[in-house]
Amino acid sequence: MLFHSLEFAIFLPLVFGLYWFVVSRNLRQQNLLLLLASYVFYGWWDWRFLSLIIFSSATDFVIGSELHKSTDSRTRKALAGTSLLFNLGLLGYFKYANFFIDSFISAFGSIGVALEPTTLNIILPVGISFYTFQTLSYTIDIYRRKLEPEKDPVAFFAFVSFFPQLVAGPIERASNLLPQFSKPRNFSYDQAKDGLRQILWGLFKKAVIADNCGVYVNQIFSQSHELEGSVLALGVFYFAFQVYADFSGYSDIAIGTARLFGFNLLPNFRLPFFSTSIGEFWRRWHISLNTWFADYVYTPMAIGLRDWGLYAIVFALFVTFSLSGLWHGANWTYVAWGIVMSAGAIFEVLTKKRRKRLRKKVSRKVWNFLSGLATFSFICFSFIFFRADTLGQAFIYLGNLLQPELLALPHPLSLAKIGPWMLVLLGFEWVQRKHLHPLVLDRLPTPVRWCIYYALLYMLVNMGTSNQSFIYFQF
Repeated sequence: MLFHSLEFAIFLPLVFGLYWFVVSRNLRQQNLLLLLASYVFYGWWDWRFLSLIIFSSATDFVIGSELHKSTDSRTRKALAGTSLLFNLGLLGYFKYANFFIDSFISAFGSIGVALEPTTLNIILPVGISFYTFQTLSYTIDIYRRKLEPEKDPVAFFAFVSFFPQLVAGPIERASNLLPQFSKPRNFSYDQAKDGLRQILWGLFKKAVIADNCGVYVNQIFSQSHELEGSVLALGVFYFAFQVYADFSGYSDIAIGTARLFGFNLLPNFRLPFFSTSIGEFWRRWHISLNTWFADYVYTPMAIGLRDWGLYAIVFALFVTFSLSGLWHGANWTYVAWGIVMSAGAIFEVLTKKRRKRLRKKVSRKVWNFLSGLATFSFICFSFIFFRADTLGQAFIYLGNLLQPELLALPHPLSLAKIGPWMLVLLGFEWVQRKHLHPLVLDRLPTPVRWCIYYALLYMLVNMGTSNQSFIYFQF
């Protein structure tokens, strides 16, 4: 069920009405309604995978309880290991089994040994990468004694399957979202109104910006072997805006929808294209995933290898970004993307002192502009691997991009349709950067606010493309 589909337009008001007007006086009934609604929402794609998320929830609910009770270190390590093995095993099987089988066959084929392909017909369950990490953080935090286990199975199961952020995040920590299922929730007109405005902004980013950029991106990448460098550069530029508007648009819709039901999800994007370094970019982009990797992969590894000195940071960055790339998909292009990003982050670590000395020699505005431009260019460069279907296509794209024609100007009409709305997107988000989302416009006169709302609705109707799935659904 897509957020921008007719089915969801019927589903959401129905659940909202039942939630606030039928079961609003009973917290447990509210949680039970959210749980059932979430299972309907998830089962809309394929009801068979409901058993997977239910089994995953039940396993970590039991393990979390036993972890809290146990005082024996060996038992606690065994329980935590069971949770890791179970969750990562499921994720590995459904997401990576075919990938590793194909890679194994290709590796032997490259040395002249032909193997009979035995690829499995495995369907990737929607959202498994997201809810797996969400439940893993729950058991890890209990193991670390940073979190108390949830005693109410309805609240816990609803936390794992909460439909606004179930299939593409944000990846909520139990410490933030789970306690909200145990507190009474009363209807707030202001909170619901703000949620609707954030949903509108997310739909604008998805349907008007991302989907229209996607039309150009698909054309350019499919013909990359015959296009000149300036057009290929434009294709990467478009893709950067497509993936940002698509995923941050989903996050906005998810956060806004959660607010309709009295929940507050954490922000997932904070003006990433205004970053002046790779490190800053990753603190602003897909925040829930990157903080997850920082807390559960990078930091423990860097601390555990601290005797290595600077090499510990370099190694931890390389491993973390490589795993982050692989998390995005079972394709060597994502691994390559992660390695490229790790190279950028490692470069910044190794040149930190030199860049600090250089920064003192130029004005702050000049430095921010140049470093921001360099950061954005590097991000766009890395996205070639993220978008390409194969490593071969990525290198062909790069080879044709790095030609003298790169410095030529692309045809002006190629930016005419969607270019102005990219500027609207960036302008709104920059001006409203201190607010939760750009449509917090309460200081403006009422007629002006409603003109903006109607303008966005008009663009949704007249510029929005057909219902395209969100990019991160495939991850």
